[in-house]
Amino acid sequence: MNEEQNLPCILPLLPSIVDEVILVDGHSTDNTIQVARQLLPSIQIVTQAGRGKGEALRTGFAVSRGDIIIMLDADGSADPTEIPRFVSALMEGYDCVKGSRFKPGGGSFDITPLRRLGNAIFCHIVNLLFGTNISDLCYGYVAFWRSCLDQIQLDSEGFEVETQLYLRMLKAHLGIAEIPSIENLRIYGRSNLHTIRDGWRVLSTIVHEWRQGKTVHTEPLKTLPTQLHTKEKISV
Repeated sequence: MNEEQNLPCILPLLPSIVDEVILVDGHSTDNTIQVARQLLPSIQIVTQAGRGKGEALRTGFAVSRGDIIIMLDADGSADPTEIPRFVSALMEGYDCVKGSRFKPGGGSFDITPLRRLGNAIFCHIVNLLFGTNISDLCYGYVAFWRSCLDQIQLDSEGFEVETQLYLRMLKAHLGIAEIPSIENLRIYGRSNLHTIRDGWRVLSTIVHEWRQGKTVHTEPLKTLPTQLHTKEKISV
């Protein structure tokens, strides 16, 4: 919400491979909607019924029509010019691709020491409990095939939805890759992230998903490698 100053720095950078842009409005009180329509007349704007990032993502997923869905924050922290690299990784055969600020070539100009420490602790816990090797759990730059949504359900309300998304895809035996990504400073405005409160929610989500155990699917989704020249519809 309230991203009218950030959108002019984000929307023009979207690569031409993007077919559909969806803006989920979280009850903005500024000119976010008007600015978005001026910059990109084809943009699809939907207003979430409730509040929170989880509700925003579910709202966007419900109206998207792309074969590939890319989660991109509108505050300038995620670089839209990285989108082709996410898509290329999906085309190589992965079901989901997560950006990582801590892979070689990645980085962050925004993360605080406390958030960095918390993220490292959460990654260690997840790797220990689930037998994975994730390097950046709390980063929301993610791309995945739309068909993945048939394999999981999301019910988290806040920023912890990103953790729930990853863990439920993991438990659904989907192929997940990490690629280096650079997190920029938020351009304008203030983040709604509260380090302690949202950190507790992330930890609670990890424990809850571990206690639930692995989900059961009769036919785990397997994405076959696709040629890079194949045209898939991409939603952001």
